[in-house]
Amino acid sequence: MAGPSPAERADALLAAGKVAEAYRLLAGPQAGTDPDALYALANWRLSGQLVRRDLAAARDLFRRAAQAGHREAARIHAAFVGNGTGAPADWHGALGLLRSHDFPGAAAQLDLIERMRLSPSGDPLERPAEKKLSDRPWVGMFSGLFSPAECDFLFAEARPWLEPSVVIDPHTGRQHRNPVRTSDGMSFALFREGPAVHALNRRIAAATGTGVAQGESLQVLRYRPGQEYKPHFDAVPGEANQRILTMLVYLNQDYEGGETLFLKTGLSFKGQKGDALLFRNTLADGRADDYSQHAGRPVTAGEKRLASRWIRARPFAFPPPRPLLDL
Repeated sequence: MAGPSPAERADALLAAGKVAEAYRLLAGPQAGTDPDALYALANWRLSGQLVRRDLAAARDLFRRAAQAGHREAARIHAAFVGNGTGAPADWHGALGLLRSHDFPGAAAQLDLIERMRLSPSGDPLERPAEKKLSDRPWVGMFSGLFSPAECDFLFAEARPWLEPSVVIDPHTGRQHRNPVRTSDGMSFALFREGPAVHALNRRIAAATGTGVAQGESLQVLRYRPGQEYKPHFDAVPGEANQRILTMLVYLNQDYEGGETLFLKTGLSFKGQKGDALLFRNTLADGRADDYSQHAGRPVTAGEKRLASRWIRARPFAFPPPRPLLDL
């Protein structure tokens, strides 16, 4: 009878508080071809909580785990190759991985991408047309930025991960739950940002005239009857790399209430499925614009589904955590 695998032994060591021993086991020759051990070590390098974050090492470990047969590692590796985590993006290579692996969702991603009008590098061939709604706050809308199929795909991908939404505490910078925001939500962090989601992020970048790296993780939100986002600002007080723009994409239209309302001017917007709303959170000098205060009004019937992306003044990445071990 076979004994515990290297990954199982490492888990036992970790549970006993023996982090260094667990790391040496995962990084040692016994685990060098074990898909579960490679996947576990890749996640250690990605999270940066136990050992130093090393995205290049994480990408290579996910690749090796995928080659050894780990399907979830194959999904993450395809995401990293497409979105450029740990090494330059390789759009052609990412599509090849979608074609060659059978991890869940690979075929659906490929089918959606093949219906997009993209350049060989994965960028949209046209910049979406914009209609201005307001000068201050500066607000514009894009009719049908996402197709109905793209809206349905995005929500289907997000649904399993939805949980109560959080906000940033302006004093600590940490995220926490707050009754100001009562939706459910999830974020397509880099390891979840597969090629199809990344292509949608590139379309948002094209529509906003920004670089795709300026965007925070794309979020998907769900508002049920009575849920809302009370009046708030998206700009973060004291933030050097400010959230200059917000893009909202409406993923459905079969609900009542839920309008996006700008408090200072009374401008109210409720998009059709696939429409997008873009607004500026800052003035020309970088200060937060008081007129950008807005609210997601309570949903009164049905379920509102929304994609949201905050766009920074410069390329953005969350700072890595301080690891338990300097390894």
